[in-house]
Amino acid sequence: LQKLIHLLQATDDPLIQEQALITLSNSAAFSVNQDIIRNLGGLSVIGGMLSNCIPKVKEKALNALNNLSMNIKNQEEIQVLITQVCRTVESAPLNSDVQLAGLRLLTNMSVTSDYHQKMINSIPCFLHLLSEGTERTQIQTLKVLVNLSANPAMTRHLLRAQV
Repeated sequence: LQKLIHLLQATDDPLIQEQALITLSNSAAFSVNQDIIRNLGGLSVIGGMLSNCIPKVKEKALNALNNLSMNIKNQEEIQVLITQVCRTVESAPLNSDVQLAGLRLLTNMSVTSDYHQKMINSIPCFLHLLSEGTERTQIQTLKVLVNLSANPAMTRHLLRAQV
């Protein structure tokens, strides 16, 4: 895992980055690896890949973070990326793999109300995706909105959102 993280830092080759991210994502399916990746500084390295302009690399980084977000300690570190993930969802092509990967990560990050405040500005985008997206996009967006709606503090923001 340490070598994969170093490889991500050392290469600009999108194919290598994509493969390293896929391997890290698969490794993150095991809880012991989630802790190891965090302790090696992997969350910030993977998070740094979100600014990559290659859609496949960005998608694989979001998928890896999604798997890593199943751990509370990892969520504490990943939460600093929520605003960037929301912007990525908003700017990605409608129904794209990048958009869906971002929505999946936001779904996991919104299971508890700890980070809902960081998603408030994206509520109009979520409502737009709900009306304009394909069924897959709508379902993933609904998961985020259901999580947000479970928090009474979000009611006003959800009801006042301009679409």
